[in-house]
Amino acid sequence: MKAYLDLLQKVLNEGEEHKDRTGIGTKRIFGPQLRFKLEGDNIPVVTTKRVFLKGVIIELLWFLSGSTNVKYLVDNGVHIWDEWADEMGELGPVYGKQWRFWQNNEGRKIDQISNIIKSLKHNPDSRRIILNSWNVGEIDKMHLPPCHMMCQFSVTNDKRLITHLYQRSADLFLGVPFNISSYAIFARLLAKHSSLRASELIMTFGDAHIYTNHIDAVKLQLERAPYNSPLLTIDDRNTIFDHQYEDFHIHNYTHHPTIKGEVAV
Repeated sequence: MKAYLDLLQKVLNEGEEHKDRTGIGTKRIFGPQLRFKLEGDNIPVVTTKRVFLKGVIIELLWFLSGSTNVKYLVDNGVHIWDEWADEMGELGPVYGKQWRFWQNNEGRKIDQISNIIKSLKHNPDSRRIILNSWNVGEIDKMHLPPCHMMCQFSVTNDKRLITHLYQRSADLFLGVPFNISSYAIFARLLAKHSSLRASELIMTFGDAHIYTNHIDAVKLQLERAPYNSPLLTIDDRNTIFDHQYEDFHIHNYTHHPTIKGEVAV
């Protein structure tokens, strides 16, 4: 996690002050990148504060289910999307819709996740193994447009899976620790169901920022020495869509105490 902590420090030291949509204001840089090795059972998780790993896993399963209603999240004690939901719990055509039911102009629904797994298994040399959440025709219907918006997957000759995420907007204190672990677990799941080994997670950010009301919290986090990353094991299921929260086992997650921060809506 040194690279993540170094990025926090870089934004504090070098970031430009910017106004933003929320009215809070940020310090930001544009275009940084993080890389994490995923060999074995190791999983990148921030340890200089507690990451809500149950929330990470439940949200990922929610994405994979294709749902765009917060009911499943709320029923499982996860409230990270509550601020954007309407009175019926709906969020518009956000991640789950795009991942599982992208609709083309002929009305045909496309299951991007199933297509990715087919490509990883049967056409691993393809340069077109891409997951896209930024559906231009439906952005105005989404209560929150995708921040982590596109992934490209690459398979090496020795059957290792490399995952490259592009994230247009990166809330470095609150959001990015969630995103790191989420996409690492997602990569492990894709590899598991494609007879591959997850190898590396690359995260390229557009606007990488720290909200001004998080600066003191970030400074506190940077005073803390990181612990070793935990391990993750995942039980077998027939398909990637069959997994339940109980299938995921985090081992040896040692972390510093929680540092709270307000969500910018």
